[in-house]
Amino acid sequence: MERVCFVSRIRPDRLDEYRRRHQEVWPEMTSALSDCGWANYSLFLADNGLLVGYLETDDFETALSRMAQTGVNHRWQADMKQFFADGGDQRPDEGFRRLPEIFHLD
Repeated sequence: MERVCFVSRIRPDRLDEYRRRHQEVWPEMTSALSDCGWANYSLFLADNGLLVGYLETDDFETALSRMAQTGVNHRWQADMKQFFADGGDQRPDEGFRRLPEIFHLD
């Protein structure tokens, strides 16, 4: 099982709305994430806009690729793009910066 942590940044003026949107994640999106191999997935958001994500998967590149092929992911990413401070022209999920794991206590 691969443990994955990533970071991104949410625009400071959009934090409350971003939090609200994640209280109402589309059921089709959560199903797609599970079906594509994303497990134990969590997002953490600091008051300064730092977004930290964590998930477990058998193969992260495969899980990303499978999600990229779903229609719901295309719609979700287009809807969420407005919240990201460092996205440029890419989808938000393409801008996630993965952090290397340096310690794990099992």
